[in-house]
Amino acid sequence: MAARRTPIGTAGHGLAAVPAAELTAAVLPAVLADAGLTSDQVAEVVLGNCTGPGGDLARYAALLAGLGTGVPGLTVDRQCGSGLAAVTVGAALVSAGAGADRVVLAGGVESASTSPRPGRAPFAPPELGDPEMGDAADHVARLRGVSRERQDAYALRSHHEAVAAQRAGLFDAELVEVAGLSRDERPRPGMTAARLGRMRPIFGSDGTATAGNSCGVNDGAAVVALMSEQDREARALAGLRILGSATAGVSPRTPGLGMVPAVRTALDRAGVGLDDISVIELNEAFAGQVLACCDDLGLDPDRVCRQGGAIALGHPWGASGAVLLVRLFSQLVRTSRPGELGLAAIAVGGGQGVAMVVESCR
Repeated sequence: MAARRTPIGTAGHGLAAVPAAELTAAVLPAVLADAGLTSDQVAEVVLGNCTGPGGDLARYAALLAGLGTGVPGLTVDRQCGSGLAAVTVGAALVSAGAGADRVVLAGGVESASTSPRPGRAPFAPPELGDPEMGDAADHVARLRGVSRERQDAYALRSHHEAVAAQRAGLFDAELVEVAGLSRDERPRPGMTAARLGRMRPIFGSDGTATAGNSCGVNDGAAVVALMSEQDREARALAGLRILGSATAGVSPRTPGLGMVPAVRTALDRAGVGLDDISVIELNEAFAGQVLACCDDLGLDPDRVCRQGGAIALGHPWGASGAVLLVRLFSQLVRTSRPGELGLAAIAVGGGQGVAMVVESCR
């Protein structure tokens, strides 16, 4: 029905002084305006977040955005999958009647720049394996035989596609300017294969993940409006219909593979196959990890993130799952492709994955 995001800022740069609640509060009114709704038509705000200030960030952001004291908020933490998990929760609330004649606003936010937490919380008990994400990505790449050369080639495509999309204005309609920042900061116009090849491994001398073929540390927020199909039709709004979603668990030692079973289950629930999907947005935490997931799924990596992904745009942890849906909205709804299908999926620290299959509708 409506989907917006902030530009994705590099930690310590353009959005460095904007706390998580303020990032979200900037996006919420824009989503409402796009849907032709007002704050008194909001039933609930559901927000994913990983490393924020604590408390109920969704409620705080709703109040800060001026939605009124009668709008409750729920904050969801599924680590990197929080934004997509929040949308799943929001959709369940709509189905349960919470959004009757009203809208649920759902998404995610992360401000790595202002996070008060000095380090990450444990993802899993140590005896089950609790690797740092970079170490886990190198491990997955070794397990699946994903070479450094493939990783660099994938990363180069992500940067080239994101830069081309940015220059063509393909992101403009989904962005809400915040603190004077009106475009994503991370895409590298000058990225080359030679430059990527010179970068050293960052998680161990025998690893293959580098600063060039991995995501950044980022700030950003993304929100979508959710309503019942009956309300959408009554309001004659174009949007994305959720056909199936899933959350899955895998070994905490290989968290990057979590999206694989989630994608398979979401596709089964939607009654479709990968060949039926027009637009695929997988969160690119690490090129080796994404390529391993593509190999496991039998998916051509060239079909993934065809306007660039998190390696180029950035990975604001709690927001990234919702960013994937905003990207699907832009490519399927804003470009008037009714009836076509999209897939969003993200892997989660601790060994989880979240996936969602959607259909563009008018």
